[in-house]
Amino acid sequence: MKVTFLGTGTSQGIPIIGCKCPVCKSANARDKRLRTSALVSVGDKNILIDIGPDFREQMLRNDVSHLDAILVTHAHRDHVAGIDDIRPYNYYQQSAIDIYARSNAIEAIRRDYAYIFDRHIYPGLPEANLIEVSGTSVFQIGNTKVVPIEAMHKDMPILGYRMGRFAYLTDANYIAPAELDKIKDMDVLVINALRQEKHFSHFSLAEALEVIEILKPRKAYLTHMSHEMGFYDRVSRSLPENVFLAYDGLTVEIQ
Repeated sequence: MKVTFLGTGTSQGIPIIGCKCPVCKSANARDKRLRTSALVSVGDKNILIDIGPDFREQMLRNDVSHLDAILVTHAHRDHVAGIDDIRPYNYYQQSAIDIYARSNAIEAIRRDYAYIFDRHIYPGLPEANLIEVSGTSVFQIGNTKVVPIEAMHKDMPILGYRMGRFAYLTDANYIAPAELDKIKDMDVLVINALRQEKHFSHFSLAEALEVIEILKPRKAYLTHMSHEMGFYDRVSRSLPENVFLAYDGLTVEIQ
């Protein structure tokens, strides 16, 4: 299994339009972050986690020639705004793409992309199969078992996903103990950490580190970071030895 971090930034990305802060003006490529997304490659299957507004650029940057499925964590625009751009994959693969999501996310996708699911279909529209999953669902993509993990994004129920010894959660600020039990002792855990200070709907750095200490993964990577997190190099030096800031383009191999 190979995990590629396609984007590791928060909803506005880094740099933020018009921002003059030192992080947004940094010359370090690892301080520049597209909206959060990851690609999980297992054998000949490519599984995308979230499809935000930078999807087209991310696919081109990483030369992704095919796409087999999309796992949606939740339906905020920075996680689903790229759905229209699945059209080239529909054309080359001659098939619709399965999109797995919670019921509240499916409802939002159907509303926001009503033209895709309208009865009066015309050629060239994106083609997607919306498949409802929940924290009690376990499903297969090819030979890969996918276990959804329930979490909360303030008042919104969202999903993370576990595949083998890898687990991915973003935009969470609470995970119930029973759900944490599903992802203990992972080889690789990815979890969101928005900034240094506490936030009302995302884990802060300190809160993410507390969750990592409970789960005890072999390695943990932080994602969905804003410019308020600080410089990549400076923050990296402050982290425990098994915790890393993810960055766009980073690849991680998992047995």
